[in-house]
Amino acid sequence: MRLLITTALLVFAAGCTLGPDYARPTIDAPDAWRVQPAEAQAVANTRWWTSFNDPVLDDLIAAALAENLDVRIAAARVEQFLGALTATRSRFFPTVGYDVDASRAKASRVGQPPIPAGGDPYFTLYQGSLGATWQIDLFGRVRRLNEAAQARVYASEQARRGVLLSLVTSVAASYITLRQLDRQLEIAKATAHNFGETARIFDLRHKAGVVSQTEVSQVQSQHEQALATIPVLEQQIAAVENLISITLGRNPGPIPRGLTIDQLVPPRIPADLPSSLLERRPDILQAEQNLVAANANIGATRALYFPDLTLTGALGSTSTSFGNFLTGPASAWLVGANLAGPIFTFGAIKGQVRSAEAQKDEAVLVYQQTILNAFRETDDAITGSVKKEEELARQAARVTALRESARLSRLKFEYGMAGYVEVLIADNELFAAEIALVRVRAERNTQLVQVYRAMGGGWVDAVDPSRATGAASDTSAETEGLRR
Repeated sequence: MRLLITTALLVFAAGCTLGPDYARPTIDAPDAWRVQPAEAQAVANTRWWTSFNDPVLDDLIAAALAENLDVRIAAARVEQFLGALTATRSRFFPTVGYDVDASRAKASRVGQPPIPAGGDPYFTLYQGSLGATWQIDLFGRVRRLNEAAQARVYASEQARRGVLLSLVTSVAASYITLRQLDRQLEIAKATAHNFGETARIFDLRHKAGVVSQTEVSQVQSQHEQALATIPVLEQQIAAVENLISITLGRNPGPIPRGLTIDQLVPPRIPADLPSSLLERRPDILQAEQNLVAANANIGATRALYFPDLTLTGALGSTSTSFGNFLTGPASAWLVGANLAGPIFTFGAIKGQVRSAEAQKDEAVLVYQQTILNAFRETDDAITGSVKKEEELARQAARVTALRESARLSRLKFEYGMAGYVEVLIADNELFAAEIALVRVRAERNTQLVQVYRAMGGGWVDAVDPSRATGAASDTSAETEGLRR
């Protein structure tokens, strides 16, 4: 027995691992972004949303991280792959089991061998054994399967980190949109109130014969236009509130407010090198681990061409008398080795290998495409944030100019130097420009959020709820250990 085990260990140590070892594909990363921000790189690794200085937003993000169902679903997927990895690793070791059996039987008197005359055909049989089976990983199939399973665990962990990244940025962007709509609703109500007062005054002037019915109708039309904007904005506000509620894992309902859209302090733009995205963006890391798994599967399928060596051992006892069951004469043992392999498979293994190689080629292309898309998203976000800042400055200047234009037009009308159509045009342009200014300010802030989403960063791990306490923390630590 000892000789057999020693021989098996030597064979196992001499075994080879088939298939290509993983090597990261060469990536042509750009040297810089089209628009270069001036801030420090470390900004990308901070809890950037706290820069808005809005405690309500901080609380909403904390609640989403704790209660969001997508985060829980992603964590459950990680557990599934960890379980699969544990099952795969078990194949490195012998399977040890036991078998205990007690039976009562009657033998045939005319069978072979026949029971002698006067013999008792009834007997009881007691059997018990402890056995072990060990399939030696001669050609590295189990090692490759373990490598693939390990990669899938880390890929699922990166998918979970991607959910966290999207969750935080989604809550922040939705909150910015909510505060944008709130401010636009305030402007619409204030404008409708002012237009209503103007309509009341014009109605009195018309009764006094000062203004015509045409001018009264123009003012009323202006008032109704402002009023029509209010229910549209209220419907949009309710929809955004419901979206945020669902993101928080709650039933649809109202959302608390903090700072106004004008009071939110935009975070700085993080400066970083494009190549660093390869080391921290969850989708890139997930795509690479899927590639690692696909590469390992090639070796696992190629190993099917070669034989399997299985060692079997058993030690037990068999007796027809319970009193003798555990005595020396009742002992029995078995040691065996089995070598089995394919001869003709008519393309079955060849097809599996071809399929595995094609899956690896697909994974390479997906990995490269994911990186290109990440570079595009980041460059778009940085360029967009810079240009939105410029647009915001121009839009603010336009609103200032239109306010002055509306004031002067009203003075000209009061002194009879212009018709009310000029006032109407000026007021409508100002109303639209004020609404647009709020929208551009919100878009500027949202664009900054997208920069942090596109760049990823260390903040994803910092807010990871699984790193707090409990079994989820053990899961995170285990997957981090696998990566290392």
